[in-house]
Amino acid sequence: MTSTLTIHHQDRLLTINRHKEGEVKNALPGVHVTPCFLDPENGLWVLYARFDPGTMLPKHFHTGTVHFFTTAGSWAYVEYPEDVQTEGSYLYEPGGSIHTFKSDEGTEGFMVVNGANVNFAEDGSFMNIMDAGWIEEAVLAAAKAAGQPTPRYIRPGAPAGFTA
Repeated sequence: MTSTLTIHHQDRLLTINRHKEGEVKNALPGVHVTPCFLDPENGLWVLYARFDPGTMLPKHFHTGTVHFFTTAGSWAYVEYPEDVQTEGSYLYEPGGSIHTFKSDEGTEGFMVVNGANVNFAEDGSFMNIMDAGWIEEAVLAAAKAAGQPTPRYIRPGAPAGFTA
């Protein structure tokens, strides 16, 4: 019996350090983002985000799953005020979840998102769809507008897996 072993050769690990790469300030108002992995073709986005005190994101519907690990501060969904997420909290959200993120004191966290956020205005009307491609464009535009360097992050299909 013969077996074939497939080995993926790489000269370097696909890794970033958020402290060395820095963050894109105000990728959204009050939201500072370090993109880690953006895969628009497969709808996967991985970010480290820092939210200013008082940040509230639009109500949104998740088309896929979300994993969120809170590393500093606290936050809650407006719809679930009794379930405050604090430093060290891990939250799993199944696809189909609808909620409104709010951070009163400021928050930091690491998130892995499959799919998109369908965002709604305060009156409940459709606002936009935020997916990995939208995130990539928004982060790059915010960095350019602020005169910041283009963030380095892992992107499948890019040379050596990185963009720069």
